[in-house]
Amino acid sequence: MTNSLPIVEKPARQRLPEWLRVNLPAGGGQQTFNGTDAAVHGNSLNTVCEEARCPNIHDCWARGTATFMIAGDSCTRGCRFCSVETLKAPPLPEAEEPERLADAVERLQLKHVVITVVNRDDLCDGGAGHYRKCVEAVHQRLPNTTIELLSSDLDGNWKALASLLHESPLAVFAHNVECVPRLDELVRDPRASFVQSLDALKHAKQIAPEIVTKSSLMVGLGETDEEITSAMQQLRDNGVQLITLGQYLAPGRPGTRFLPVDRYVHPDQFAEFERQAHQMGFQGVASGPLVRSSYRAGELLAKARSRDACIPT
Repeated sequence: MTNSLPIVEKPARQRLPEWLRVNLPAGGGQQTFNGTDAAVHGNSLNTVCEEARCPNIHDCWARGTATFMIAGDSCTRGCRFCSVETLKAPPLPEAEEPERLADAVERLQLKHVVITVVNRDDLCDGGAGHYRKCVEAVHQRLPNTTIELLSSDLDGNWKALASLLHESPLAVFAHNVECVPRLDELVRDPRASFVQSLDALKHAKQIAPEIVTKSSLMVGLGETDEEITSAMQQLRDNGVQLITLGQYLAPGRPGTRFLPVDRYVHPDQFAEFERQAHQMGFQGVASGPLVRSSYRAGELLAKARSRDACIPT
């Protein structure tokens, strides 16, 4: 008689509600998508669109835009919502990356570019020096292109943050708090926290008040609607001007290191979050199931500028 192990099936993914379904590009959109792909990979660049498995990649690339990810494709942190690979000591940032980035932005003729980063806790300045070189390379090549940097918290190194932002050509400094404070330990790497993220945004505004600050929250991780409202108010109280809210979608199958989706939030509730955010005084708000921190970022900045003359042009 032989012993056989029971077959254990992996739990199935929850069926997505209809408002989370996306369409693939076709016709001219497909051609533009292919051009974006060529600009990205032809310059040996990484994008958060691919590394974080963003559901909007087809929509954005078919519009001729992408969110570039600099300083490598591996992060020194391991948050439970993110699919980017984690390494304790990733390879050093490539010296040629700033010019390759500028080449791609120029090729795509972007009017607004979002540059995001991986955490580089292995570097003494958290990567701030390399981030600045990338921003400056794009600005020198395309001085009329507005630049948005979705930065790390630099592990609380405010001297490095000052070196990044002082007399910077940035239009927007973004840093995501990701989730409500109560869920920090569940969702984020132990080196990250709502408080530290809030401090990064507060210090950024103090260092460079002319740069617009922006942050983002995910819903569907186990928070309540009231906690989202409270988190938004804390951001606004610390000078954050732009905010995005979107549905968390697990980048891997249930049973992996990724957190499962706690709930799928209806578009009506996202509309209510947007109403509340405007009431709090945010100058630009994007709130919806498929919204991500860099989703149509240029449009959000333009709308905010037209809404409030206090945002610098």
